[in-house]
Amino acid sequence: MIEMEETPDLVDPLVIAAFEGWNDAADAASSVVDHLIEVWGARVVGTLDPEDFYDFQVNRPLVSTGDDGHRRITWPTTRIAVASPPDLDRDVILVRGIEPNMRWRQFCAEILAACDELGGELVVTFGALLADTPHTRPIPVSGTATEPELVDRLKLEPSTYEGPTGIVGVFQDACARLDIPAVSYWAAVPHYVAQPPCPKATLALVGQLEDLLEVSIPLGELAEDARAWERGVDELAEEDEDVADYVRSLEESRDTAELPEASGEAIAREFERYLKRRDDDGPGSGPGSGPGSGQGPVAGG
Repeated sequence: MIEMEETPDLVDPLVIAAFEGWNDAADAASSVVDHLIEVWGARVVGTLDPEDFYDFQVNRPLVSTGDDGHRRITWPTTRIAVASPPDLDRDVILVRGIEPNMRWRQFCAEILAACDELGGELVVTFGALLADTPHTRPIPVSGTATEPELVDRLKLEPSTYEGPTGIVGVFQDACARLDIPAVSYWAAVPHYVAQPPCPKATLALVGQLEDLLEVSIPLGELAEDARAWERGVDELAEEDEDVADYVRSLEESRDTAELPEASGEAIAREFERYLKRRDDDGPGSGPGSGPGSGQGPVAGG
């Protein structure tokens, strides 16, 4: 059960969801929702009762000391927040949680029922997986959708994956069964740097959301964190010749596989995103408005 606070009617709300766990390599996907909650000033309006969905020997509760000096327990759960982004003509519902250990179908049903109560009409989920991709290149982002119209409009490739799935896949299937339009974006995280965080992958997913919403999302320190992350991995590779050789082989495979047309489309998307961000910021907005400080060379997609 989800305890929901009374919330004013939302405007054409979009649901954005991500879950820690198997679907969240290097915490790249859940970090997107964390970032959006922060920059959009989201307010938590609902919390899932964890008793029916989590094995507390797997996802253990955390004990901490509050500012008042009292010890308290924080239970693993999933929360629903709402926000009204200033540059968007619609509200958003943000779902941030942990992949459940049991009763996945009931879990999805309760989350979607709460989103329906808030008026959610389109669902966007984020995921991240480990892949043979070099950290020196844009992070690949793939997308799927539940409806052919969305696939065509967003120029997505129909998924051909067959095999084990996580809560994001089950959540997407639950949307399809309820005729709820849903889109899912997945970032490919270099498997040799799987330790979280991976701000470059998070930034790539934020870029996809910007394209979908046709709006600029405040990046805060995310872009600089992505550049610092890439520099750090560069330094680690320089210290180990075997790793450096492996990265070079991944670069060669990636560069050979990419068609010039695909590269041109990626460049065009990045340039359009830069122009939109510059228009939103206005002239003379300072060093944070240029392509080197926004999506630039660290963006994916």
